[in-house]
Amino acid sequence: MFGARPAAEVLFAELSGAPVGFALFFPTFSTFLGKQGLYLEDLFVEPEHRGHGVGLALMSALARITVERGWGRFEWTVLDWNTPSIEFYRSLGAEAHREWIVQRMIGAPLTALAARWSGRIIGG
Repeated sequence: MFGARPAAEVLFAELSGAPVGFALFFPTFSTFLGKQGLYLEDLFVEPEHRGHGVGLALMSALARITVERGWGRFEWTVLDWNTPSIEFYRSLGAEAHREWIVQRMIGAPLTALAARWSGRIIGG
């Protein structure tokens, strides 16, 4: 998050000068829209401060950043069992896109796939 080309940005929420939450985000790109977008990686509000508008303030600030930068969309994922968060996001007007299934590689499978091709990467 630091340096000439930060990989991510973060917003902090404070109440009476004390940190109570944060939102970590980074830009994405949509070939469908032909525009960048904002991807929310982590949203966290201290449990004792939930339900008091902190999450709403962070989400609103992220939406404002998306609009001000001329980006095309604001996206994030939520665990399917996290009903309070899902209900919160629905109350904001968010829609679930269940047709998209997140795929992930970490550890040994990632390393094995990286080793399968040793050609030159152009533009990477």
